[in-house]
Amino acid sequence: MATAVRPAPTIPPTHPTHPAQPGQPVLPRPHPRLPALRHLGPNWYAPVMGTAIVASAGAGLPLDVPGLRTACAAVWALALLALVAVLGARALHWAHHRDQARAHLLDPAVAPFHGCLSMALLAVGGGALVVGRDWIGTRAAVAVDVVLFGAGTAMGVVAAVVVPYLMVVRHRIEPSQVTPVLLLPLVAPMVSAALGPPLVPYLPPGQARQTLLFGCLALFGLSLLATLLVLPLVFGRLVTAGPLPLALTPSLFLVLGPLGQSTTAAGNLADAAPDAVPTPYPRGLTAFAVVYGVPVMGFALLWLALAAAMVVRARRRGMGFSLGWWAFTFPVGTCATGAEGLARHTGLVALDVLAVALYVLLLAAWLTAAGCTARGLVSGELLAAPRPAPAGPRPTTARTR
Repeated sequence: MATAVRPAPTIPPTHPTHPAQPGQPVLPRPHPRLPALRHLGPNWYAPVMGTAIVASAGAGLPLDVPGLRTACAAVWALALLALVAVLGARALHWAHHRDQARAHLLDPAVAPFHGCLSMALLAVGGGALVVGRDWIGTRAAVAVDVVLFGAGTAMGVVAAVVVPYLMVVRHRIEPSQVTPVLLLPLVAPMVSAALGPPLVPYLPPGQARQTLLFGCLALFGLSLLATLLVLPLVFGRLVTAGPLPLALTPSLFLVLGPLGQSTTAAGNLADAAPDAVPTPYPRGLTAFAVVYGVPVMGFALLWLALAAAMVVRARRRGMGFSLGWWAFTFPVGTCATGAEGLARHTGLVALDVLAVALYVLLLAAWLTAAGCTARGLVSGELLAAPRPAPAGPRPTTARTR
């Protein structure tokens, strides 16, 4: 006897599991909460970094401008608020869009940006000790810096290990896909090396100070040697495959990050050495800061000119605004702080002029990126889903010529 087939239950159109089209399987809809945060990637820490470096670099300028330090403290406060906002938004992103967050880790174009979390924490923490103490007091500034430096350093070391590991075992990057974005997780330990030494005088004399100083020196080597492995790949890709796609052209400025930050780190290590280590180490670190920093700054200026020329070319060909424009800020800021350190150790007026010129460039880049970002947030364009890549032209064949 044939068994009667019961009809499928009718699902009301308003029910959450109602299929969009007839004949499609009944599946639960994606999580509807906080849809605006679904495409919030780790690159949103870049505005925090770019804002914090404006404050720190401005406070170290060899200028006696009335109100400059107050303005830098206000910019640091803005960076602190931005950090809290982005941390909260990213926490909600992981809570409600975990699938997308995991996809970001497995995407070779997005995964390197996870190093920006470390640099955002470190930049805001270092700014607290430089200018934030004017508003919150030295004791509170030291406490903020200790917490953010510890968290940022731990995150930076993890990113410097995990992201390259994923590149080897999960990502598949073609030679033509190599970009300076790959440097981001490798630069994070160098930021720790640069911003750790100012904490040395606040530690107990002896082992504590020496451990922090030599730990920062180890982070310096970690980041520098890893960067030297990647930089030839970046330049080789440019020479063999031509200019980067228009949207990625601003990433050329990321090369300035390890150059300027390592120069800054060498100078800060030399400044902190007399309070931490015995003779002859302070004298040796001071000599190293100059002998290393001056040639590296020279190469940084060469790369700055090359990257600027490529950006002008891309802009003439229609390059529009994206969060990638924040690459114009933090790397240039590290070059400014590096030039400030070299000026302190050499006494050269030319380096003072260079530091001021780089800071003016940084300020112009920050005003541009911040204004465009504010407009993009108001319009919602920066939080929208990525646009699909345009279809390329049809290949030309003998029959269609």
